[in-house]
Amino acid sequence: MRKILITICAVIFLFSSCKKEKSYLYDVNSVVVTQPGGAKPNLKNTEEFVSIAYSDLFGIGISHTDLLKINLAYAAFGDKKLIEDMIIKNFLNDTGIVIPTSAAMRADVPAFTIASYKKFFNREPNSFETWFVGNAINADTTITPVLVYYSFMTSNEYRYY
Repeated sequence: MRKILITICAVIFLFSSCKKEKSYLYDVNSVVVTQPGGAKPNLKNTEEFVSIAYSDLFGIGISHTDLLKINLAYAAFGDKKLIEDMIIKNFLNDTGIVIPTSAAMRADVPAFTIASYKKFFNREPNSFETWFVGNAINADTTITPVLVYYSFMTSNEYRYY
C-alpha cells in the first residue's frame, strides 16, 4: 500500500511539474533614435580643424605661417587627440581670444549655452543639452567660459561638420 501511494505521488508530481512553457510575443514598434549633430558625416582635416578652432576663438583667420607651424607639429606627433588637446589649450591660454567673461556667462546662462552650441557645433541645442550645461554652470562657481569652450572644442562632435 505504501509503495502504491509513493508511486501515485511520484506520478502526480511528474505530470504536474512538466508543463510546456507559454511563449509570449510582444509587438514592439521600431524606433529610430538620432542625436542632434549625429548627421555630421565629414571629419575635419588638420587644416580645417586648426583654422576653424583659431577663427572660433580669435574671430579672425589664422595666418598661413602659423597654420604651417601648427600643422607641422600636428603631423610630427603620433597621438592626434593629444596634439588637438594641446592646440586648443594653447589657443585658450592666448590673451587675444574673444571670449565672454564669467560675469557675462552667469548673467544669462541659457543664452550663453545656445550661443556656444551655435558657435562650435553649428546647431541649436536641444532642451536637455541646454538644461545640462546650464545646470553644470550654475552648480559649480569654478566653471569659467574658458572651461566650457575647452569642453566644446575637444568633444567628438567638434571634429565633424
